[in-house]
Amino acid sequence: MKKHRYPPGLVFGTSVCLGLVLAVALGPLIVPFDPVRGELTSRLMPPGGAHLLGTDSLGRDILARILKGGRLTLMMGSGAVLLSSTAGTALGITAAYRGGWTDTVIMRAMDVMLALPGMFLAIAMVAILGTGLEKAMIAVAVHRIPAFARVARGSTMSVLSLPYVEAARAAGSPTRRVVLRHLLPNIMNPIIVLGTISLGTCILSASSLGFLGLGAQPPDPEWGVMLSEARVFLRVAPHTAMFPGLAIAITVLGLNLMGDGLRDILDPRLRRSGV
Repeated sequence: MKKHRYPPGLVFGTSVCLGLVLAVALGPLIVPFDPVRGELTSRLMPPGGAHLLGTDSLGRDILARILKGGRLTLMMGSGAVLLSSTAGTALGITAAYRGGWTDTVIMRAMDVMLALPGMFLAIAMVAILGTGLEKAMIAVAVHRIPAFARVARGSTMSVLSLPYVEAARAAGSPTRRVVLRHLLPNIMNPIIVLGTISLGTCILSASSLGFLGLGAQPPDPEWGVMLSEARVFLRVAPHTAMFPGLAIAITVLGLNLMGDGLRDILDPRLRRSGV
């Protein structure tokens, strides 16, 4: 019997993501310093000693702030993906199932949203809703809805042409039963893959909004906010920006690799022999 091997990217990406979740969950136990309260006598200390990653301009431990900010960033990213995937999947299924003018109106609206740059749309939403952690999460979610809607619509169109789905509709099965029993289970694989990859995109967008002062607000140690606060001290204390930047890069890399690995496993068309 051939032994099943997982893609190396999936293993590495999953390990990075699990390590990140474990680190941010155990943050208070790993680092005893308060991520919000600073000590001016310890400001801009280089990495080493009691402060493994150094301190920022207010004497706050950078490692403690990164771990605390990781919880905020993951919460924002996960919430944005949950909102966008739910709304986008519902719109995509409705467009494919109803067809006609419903399909035209929904998908043309998605095309209009896709025509706008993602960050521009997120900034416009923040301008309407206001700044703050929750509002930034909604803004990031809105600009990811079209991607989920298009994937859900395409997958639903394929499933609707299957004989057993056509038979269920011809037999007069209620729409809710057809959707919940036949459509959703068969379109979840691409939605899961897209959700995993979108989590990295949402984290980048949330951090960008925080950097611009439109997302999380100080003293919350969100990674984008940390980068914004550190840009003034790049020449005298580059570590204040380097470590939050590395946290964002490693997290997004791990999520993208995990998403690519899941795609190879869940999509039969992309499975390679021996995988």
